[in-house]
Parts: sequence; structure tokens; C-alpha cells
Amino acid sequence: MALDPKVFKAYDVRGIHPTELDEDGAYRIGRAYAAVFEPRRIAVGRDMRLAAPTMAEAVIRGASDAGVDVLDIGMVGTEMVYFAVGEHGLDGGIAVTASHNPKEYTGMKIVRRGALPVGGDSGLLEIRDRAERDPGEPAPAAERGAVEKADVYPGFVERVLSFVDVDAIRPLRVVIDAANGMAGAMLPPILDRLPVEAVRCYFDPDGSFPNHEPNPLLPENREFIVAKVREEGAELGIAFDGDADRCFFVDDTGEFVPGDFVTALLAEVMLEKEPGRPVIYDVRASWAVPDAIRRAGGEPLVNRVGHAFIKHRMREVDALFAGEVSGHYYFRDFEQADSGTVPALLMLELLSKAGRPLSELLRPYRERYFLTGELNTPVSDVALKLQEVKERFGPEGEVSHIDGLEVTAEDWHMNVRPSNTEPLLRLNLEALGRGLMERKRDEVLEVIRS
Repeated sequence: MALDPKVFKAYDVRGIHPTELDEDGAYRIGRAYAAVFEPRRIAVGRDMRLAAPTMAEAVIRGASDAGVDVLDIGMVGTEMVYFAVGEHGLDGGIAVTASHNPKEYTGMKIVRRGALPVGGDSGLLEIRDRAERDPGEPAPAAERGAVEKADVYPGFVERVLSFVDVDAIRPLRVVIDAANGMAGAMLPPILDRLPVEAVRCYFDPDGSFPNHEPNPLLPENREFIVAKVREEGAELGIAFDGDADRCFFVDDTGEFVPGDFVTALLAEVMLEKEPGRPVIYDVRASWAVPDAIRRAGGEPLVNRVGHAFIKHRMREVDALFAGEVSGHYYFRDFEQADSGTVPALLMLELLSKAGRPLSELLRPYRERYFLTGELNTPVSDVALKLQEVKERFGPEGEVSHIDGLEVTAEDWHMNVRPSNTEPLLRLNLEALGRGLMERKRDEVLEVIRS
């Protein structure tokens, strides 16, 4: 059996198959989930990774052996598991996926009723402990749960299309890079309903990722779509990660659009549909985000990083929408969960209605807000280094500790936070001027790296 305790991360399960996590480990996780949460009925879906079919079958067997009825929804994007849990009033769900990780990885994203995430502080560690102790004896046949196959695609397509006015979308030329991930299966029934001229790239789901890793946050994985947008003279490029719950945009000039600017644009679109609502953004984000939310008549609320924290806060304040710098976008009317398809549709609607290129819509942001992006530095003593940064830069502005260390001055601000999984500090800094951004970035990095 392979079930290395380190595969249980802050927000999900992820490890190398079969050395860190194998089918026996997956079976035990299915049983442990049943024991910890005592659900009556759950959904299980999987991505296109090479081990996903056998891993999903093991999870289903584990849950059903523990007496749980399972809706097997087959090969789906992660957000379709969230949709199934909410739409069918299920007690929870498991997506067998390793998201954007390289091909040798396997994993799971686990949710409970209402598609609420199960993370390190909400049951995942109990699942870990239970799975490690599990003797693996199946329940008597009479007490086993039923397994039923279900097709959630038609309902899912209707739900995501309900976010936009399909008739308002015009025949834009769009390059879409599915990276041989789940977007290649999820998008065709949606694209069939739209007038867009889609240049479909790497739409064959293939867990060996023959073209590039399905992680558009890494610049080397964006080179293809940037070049393709320019070559095709496209109005927009959309790149998806492996399980397709995140999408990333490239404008008509081939320039990558940071997640904060996407959040700002989408916040304006959402608030136009429903004014005055709270909108959540994470501590790393550009000032462009709260500025845009206020301009659109919404209430900006800053939050710590991580989908578990954001989904919880969305329910607390009944937020309409939330966005993270990392490309996760959450919608109240999509089980308060993250979706990769809804932002893509909203962007198509925005460009269709604006009648102006995306680069032009972004110009006011790019001319005012200058961002470093996330800069990671390994450090030997995280707490000591954070204290040094605070002592050096705290006097320059207002200090807060929502998530790591935040310093806010009049014309620049930064967030420095430790990684959840390794001895790293992550710096995000912004200034109202390129020269100031570069100077403050270098000053802060000098302290972190000294």
C-alpha cells in the first residue's frame, strides 16, 4: 500500500503515483471520508490522468464498501463535481485529480455538503489519520452503498451559460489552449452553443501531457498560447489548467493578463448584473481590484489566500463573486465555488459588449498599477525573516497580519507570506509607478535574501 502522510496538503490530496499514493491508498481514503463525514450520497468524478480511472474506481469502492451511495459522474472537470454536489443536493464529493501538477502525480479534491472544501483544518487530517489506521475490511454486501453512473454535462452546460447573455456574444476569434487537460472534454458542448470562432489547441484529454504541462502560471507553459494568439491575429487567448477549474487570459497583443486585473474586470461585469454586493479578493491583489469594485458600486472585502477561507467568507457575507491572483474565480450562483468556464464566458461577453480590444480595456490598469507578480525565495528561518522585513519596512506604512505580513504605504504596498508546504517566503508588491515598484521590490528582496 502507498499512502504517504505527506500527500495530505493544506487544501487537497496530492502525490506521486504509485510510490506516494496508489489505488489501495485511494480505497482507504474513500472509506475514511465515509467514516469521518458519514455522508449518505456523494459524487465521484475524475480527470484524464493515466491513473485516474483506477484511482477513481478505488475511491468509489472504498466509499461504497463503507455504506455510501455513489454517483459516478465519470471524466469531468473539477468544477463539475462541485456542480453535481450542489445541483443534486448530495452530502459531498471527490474529484480524483492532481490539478496542474506534472503527469506523474495523482490526487483528490474533496468537498462536503454544499461543495464546501475539506482541508487541513476542516476534516482532511482526520481522513488521513483514519485512512492510515483502516484495516481495509469491506462491509458486508447487504450494507454496501449503491453505485450509479450519471451524466452531469447537460445540466452543467445550462448552468454556466446562465451567467451570460449568449445572444450578446459576437463571433470573436479566440485561441483556447486546453493543455490536453479537462477543458478539452468540458468546453466543446459549451462552444457549440456560441458563435465564437475558436482555435482549439490540445483539446484531446491526455494524461501524458505530450505538449506542455497544464500549469499556465509558469511562463514556459504560456509561450505557446502567446505565440498562437499573435499568429492567428486573435482577439483573446484562454489557457486552462489540468482540471480546468482555472483559466488564464492573453490579450489581443499576446500579453498575459495578471489574475488581479482579471478579477477587477470580472468584478465590474458581475456588479453591473447585480449592483451593491460584496466582492472578495485576496491579500496579494493589486489596488486595481478594490478600486474597480468601489467604482462599480460594490463592497470590496480583502481576505486571506486559499479557497477554503474564501468560500467560507463568501457564505458569511453573501458575496456575489471572489477572485484570487492565482486564477481562481468564485461565484455565488455556482455553489460559491471556483469555475474556469464561467470567467471565460464572462470575458467573451465583456469583449462582445465593449466593442474594444482587451488591451485597450486593460490600458488604465497597466498605466497606473505596477506589480511584481509573486516572487518566491527559500529561507532558512521563516519567522525570523518575516520579523526582519517587518522591522525594516513596518515604519513606512500601516502593518497588518491577515495573511503573513502586509505593509501599506501611500503609493506602494506589499504582502510577504510563508508557503504552506515548503520553507519559502512569497513576496507580492505593487506601486503606483514602475520606478518605485522596482526600487521597493529590490529593497525588500535584499532583506529577504540577505
